Amino acid sequence: MKKGKGSQKDLFDLRRDSEFQRGAPLAARMRPQSLDDFLGQEHLVGAGRALRRAIESDQLSSMILWGPPGSGKTTLALIIAGITKSHFSPVSAVSAGVADLRRVIDEAKERRGLYGQRTILFIDEIHRFNKSQQDSVLPFVEDGTVTLIGATTENPSFEVISPLLSRCRVFVLKSLSDDHVRVIVERAVKDEEAGMGKLRPKLAPDAIDFLVTMANGDARIALNALEMAALSTNPD
Repeated sequence: MKKGKGSQKDLFDLRRDSEFQRGAPLAARMRPQSLDDFLGQEHLVGAGRALRRAIESDQLSSMILWGPPGSGKTTLALIIAGITKSHFSPVSAVSAGVADLRRVIDEAKERRGLYGQRTILFIDEIHRFNKSQQDSVLPFVEDGTVTLIGATTENPSFEVISPLLSRCRVFVLKSLSDDHVRVIVERAVKDEEAGMGKLRPKLAPDAIDFLVTMANGDARIALNALEMAALSTNPD
């Protein structure tokens, strides 16, 4: 079956995505789909904030998301792609090389030419790319072939080359508060579609307190621990 416009998916894509979602870790399944469901980072995406206005008005520019693990960098990038109807092309700087970047660039050119659809090139841990790898992306960020969203836990001023950094806005994310993590855990416990709700887990208040304290602002740690506990506990 042939695809229509670039943002549309055929039956094979939908089936693949559904199967992937079922097998994905709890932390991936529980990613929020909208800014209204996204917890934390109110200074960036709260009502009236500059980044939220840019996303909702589709006036997006390349950016670097700098923040601690589990603060929502990947989730925010996915939400941005969804709202702006952009194709999301993720690359991990740990394993990808220049050849992978060229493939994404070539696909982005074709997608823009055929469908007029923007491509978001999401580079996770962009600080791990060396100078030549970052240089290879620069011309295509500059000419708009791709919109770059880089995620890093390190200060981009020291880890991202100056020409690339000058073409990106840097947004600083903060660790999630204990209240944010608590809400995320409670959502996962109750959600019967993406979460653990079908297992009917029962968490005592002190167990939730322990998960929240252990996570130390990292939602992924809390959800991974919750999933392991729920799946390894005898149903009786």
